Amino acid sequence: MNTLDGVSVIFDLDGTLVDSEPNYYEAGRRTLAEYGVPDFTWADHEGYVGISTQETVSDWKRRYGLPAPVEELVAAKNRRYLELARTSTRAYPEMRKFVELLAGEGVPMAVASGSSPEAIEAILSCTGLDAYLGTLVSADEVARGKPAPDVFLEAARRLGAAPADCVVLEDAVPGAAAAHAAGMRCIAIPYVAAQADAPEFATAGLLLRGGQREFTARAAYDWLAGSARP
Repeated sequence: MNTLDGVSVIFDLDGTLVDSEPNYYEAGRRTLAEYGVPDFTWADHEGYVGISTQETVSDWKRRYGLPAPVEELVAAKNRRYLELARTSTRAYPEMRKFVELLAGEGVPMAVASGSSPEAIEAILSCTGLDAYLGTLVSADEVARGKPAPDVFLEAARRLGAAPADCVVLEDAVPGAAAAHAAGMRCIAIPYVAAQADAPEFATAGLLLRGGQREFTARAAYDWLAGSARP
C-alpha cells in the first residue's frame, strides 16, 4: 500500500497546471476587438479567471452589448485560443514534477476545466501531460460551470472515487468554491495575488498565498500524504 492509497487528485488546468492565462487574454482581446471592443485590458481579463469560456462570453455579450450570438463568440474565441495554445503553452515545472510524482505512486488523476474539450486535449498534448492525465472533464460536458461543483463531481465519478477522497488543485476563486461545494479538499494556488484573501480560498486545506512561486511538488506531496485518510 502506498502513502496515498485511496486518494484521487483532480487538477484545474488553466493557471494551475499550465500558464495559459496570457493566451486566454490574448484570444479574448483579439475576439472582442473584431467585434468592436478595442480596449479589453489584462485587468478586465483577471475578472474572468476561473470562469468557463461559455460563461465568460455570455457576460461579454451583456457587458458590451454584442449583437453576435453567444455560440458564434465562443467559437471565435476558442479558435484563436487553440491557435495560441498549440504553440505557446508551458506547464509549470513544479506542477509537472507533482504529476509525475503522483503517477509514480499510481494515484488516480483527472483534469476538470472550464475550457472546451478541444482546448484541454490540445494543451495536454503539446505539453506532454497527456501521458499522465487521461481522465478529462470540460465544463461543456456538465450542466453548470464553476463555482458549481459539477465538473469536479463528474471527474470523481469517472475516477470511481468518493468526493471526500478527492483533492483538488485550483488557482481561482470559482474553482476553490466549486471544490468546497463538491465536498473535496483543496490545495489553492492563487493566480491573481490580490485574490488570496478571498473567503473562498479560506476553505482550502492548503493555501499557498504566493501562488506558483510558492508551490513545490515535494511540499504538496508531503501535505497530501499527511492529510490522507487512514
